[in-house]
Amino acid sequence: MKEKTAAEKGTRTGFTTGACTAAAARAAVLGLVHGRVPEEIESLLPNGSRITFAIHDGSCDNGRAHAMVIKFAGDDPDCTDGAHMTVDLRLLSGQAGVVSYVAGDGVGTVTMKGLGLEVGGPAINPVPRKNIADNLHEAAPELMARHGIEVTVSVPDGQVMAKKTTNARLGILGGISILGTTGIVKPYSTAAWRASVVQGVQVAATAGHNLVALTTGGRTETFAMSALRAERPELPAACFVQMGDFLRYALDEVVAQGIELVVMAVMVGKLTKIAQGETITHANRSEVDTDLVAEIGRRIGATEEDCAAMAAAETARFGAELMVERGLGDAFHHALAQAAIDTLRAPDRYGHKFQLRVLVCDFSGVQVADVWSGPADLQQRPASAGRIGIDHLPEA
Repeated sequence: MKEKTAAEKGTRTGFTTGACTAAAARAAVLGLVHGRVPEEIESLLPNGSRITFAIHDGSCDNGRAHAMVIKFAGDDPDCTDGAHMTVDLRLLSGQAGVVSYVAGDGVGTVTMKGLGLEVGGPAINPVPRKNIADNLHEAAPELMARHGIEVTVSVPDGQVMAKKTTNARLGILGGISILGTTGIVKPYSTAAWRASVVQGVQVAATAGHNLVALTTGGRTETFAMSALRAERPELPAACFVQMGDFLRYALDEVVAQGIELVVMAVMVGKLTKIAQGETITHANRSEVDTDLVAEIGRRIGATEEDCAAMAAAETARFGAELMVERGLGDAFHHALAQAAIDTLRAPDRYGHKFQLRVLVCDFSGVQVADVWSGPADLQQRPASAGRIGIDHLPEA
């Protein structure tokens, strides 16, 4: 096999768990119709395009059929790459057009409200469900006009894969979720994480506390849990969402769900990016504006020599640690947190749609700032708030 060049690496698109499952279902229903499961089929994706999938382990007998598609994630880092997306169909005699879904081995079961799925049912999202049904109806219209189909989806080792996701936090137990909105996964989109952030906020909205704590990772989450549970011991884990770099997706969903208080637990690097207006804070997307760090220092009375050093530095951490050395650490972190609040609550961003509290910790997990915005302006919030800047739920 020819070695990929540097320019070619990272360019291959892949397919979502939902698209692979739908392809397996299409192949299996063709087995029910023709008595043989094909080794290759062209499947309809949710975005309307058609892709050819190889089918494995096809079999059919006595109103049942089995097929499997090996998931290919392209060049996207994805814990489900190579998963055996397995479908078993059972004919529901006389139940014309009915399509029901069952979680097989390795597919999660929904145990909490907020995901738009029935509690106790399989963690198969609405778009994949529709995509599966569309393929069944399109491939076997005469059969579906007279009978229904029970679709059992299984993923061997799905329980192991699920440990690398936030499913348990979302109340999805026993395996992975079947996800996807277009059917396509773009390279390095980290789409599954984005989707989990949105779902995490949705679940937090059902927890009954009208609060979500957004953190950037494990360290800031531990910090946030310690700080907030000291005040409100009853807060469940569902109120804490690791947003990673995806602040925009989290806050858009906060608005959509009508949550009134957002607690953001961050360290100085991400906080600086938020203050400078970035809502996707990945290192590859934007650089820290150290001129802003220097300006914050200037506002709290730092010397021009120190401000110049902060502006010339590569990281915001340098400026923060310099201000701590100068005895200005508390003032610096407070001013930077306030700058982030002012940026996010600008009229052309989120305005007063929710109240914002920024908790800042240092690299040892010690709190260095706690800054509140004014209250949410509930009178200005639309009766039915919609997402801002999100066109669709991301892929996985």
